[in-house]
Amino acid sequence: MSTYKLKLSFCHPKYWLAWLGIFALFLSSFLPYGTLLASGRFLGRIAANFAKSRYQIAYRNIELCFPALNKEEIAEKVLSNFENAGIAILEMGMAWFWPSWRVRRLVKITGLENIEQAKADNQPIIFLGAHFLTIEMAGRAAGLLMPSTAVYRKQRNPVLDYWFYWGRMRENKAMLDRSDFKGMLRALKAGGPLWYAPDHDYGLHKSSVFAPFFAVQQANTISGTSTLARLSNACVIPAFLKRLPGLQGYELIFYPKIENFPTKDLQVDAQKTNQQIEKMVLESDEQYMWLHRRFKTRPQGEASLYK
Repeated sequence: MSTYKLKLSFCHPKYWLAWLGIFALFLSSFLPYGTLLASGRFLGRIAANFAKSRYQIAYRNIELCFPALNKEEIAEKVLSNFENAGIAILEMGMAWFWPSWRVRRLVKITGLENIEQAKADNQPIIFLGAHFLTIEMAGRAAGLLMPSTAVYRKQRNPVLDYWFYWGRMRENKAMLDRSDFKGMLRALKAGGPLWYAPDHDYGLHKSSVFAPFFAVQQANTISGTSTLARLSNACVIPAFLKRLPGLQGYELIFYPKIENFPTKDLQVDAQKTNQQIEKMVLESDEQYMWLHRRFKTRPQGEASLYK
């Protein structure tokens, strides 16, 4: 039984700012889509001037991944990334509060035949995701098509955690903490599908390996995709939601399943999943979450890539 219920303790003054943010998202969800996009870009540009540490992290990540870019090109990409991050904040209100018909109207689907093939093969599906700034709308859009179990990271603020959980459960079956490996395996063995994103750096532990990611040859990468696929006989279908230019909405893309996966080598498998995520990033790199320290964990003896 879910423990995610409204509690009297949520009324404490220390949570009032969180409630104010939720109420603002609710109100913003009534705005026209074009107004939401313009407002989000404006918020992102303001944030770029004040969130200096995040700006530096995004700049360094892009610099590491795309060494051929000059300083002006990197700065342009960082600013675009902040604009998309601003849009992502308002998209939370859209994903959590919009009626289903309004979401469907803005989403087109590509690669549905790849899901149908997996169903025909009677295989559970692991949707290989990544941390794009469209992640909230992605969960809502994908759930409308095919309700799934998703892996997530709990929020420290219990009020925000409550709303993130229930917002993401609008169309989906369950949300599992990223440490609940047994729960993920049960979901797959029950028929799946499972949404799983291995592209954050959670430090060194038994389920991580180093594999190339763009020009960074040693990127700490979660190997759970391989282990889950091997133990459940699931196929792995890369998937993500791309925000389209103008007022065209979104494209939910399902790629063909990763062939010859998993192997017996976790590092080889991590390299394969990273290569698939690279393809998704190159579709719309301005919408990828460059604002976190993707390469903070280094092999023993190697200096930090961040100042």
